[in-house]
Amino acid sequence: MLTHRTLRSALAAAVVLAALSGCASSGSASPAGDWGVVKAGQPSLTIESDGSFHGTDGCNALKGDGKISGQKFTFGPFASIMKVCEGVTPWLNLAVTAKVEGDSLVVFRGDGDKIGTLSRR
Repeated sequence: MLTHRTLRSALAAAVVLAALSGCASSGSASPAGDWGVVKAGQPSLTIESDGSFHGTDGCNALKGDGKISGQKFTFGPFASIMKVCEGVTPWLNLAVTAKVEGDSLVVFRGDGDKIGTLSRR
């Protein structure tokens, strides 16, 4: 027979498990996936599980191969069109590394300075 104390303990355990499972399923720690807003003038990036990537810096298309290591992504050499677009500050073409932080991909230059952030789509 269940007592009130046993019932409360079981209910508390169920609440904790539900909260933990919700945290575990929100987002992925891998850089593989779609990042940024697909909209003219906005950077976006798709990183495939094999490390290949493609996207836009908001003006210029880019495509290449990189390496996924845990939550980190290292951009390899990539091709990019280099046209000028008024009102767009292209920064994604300066990317050397990126790291997943929550539901964002934080992008860094070669000197380690953060140059931008893309949200997971």
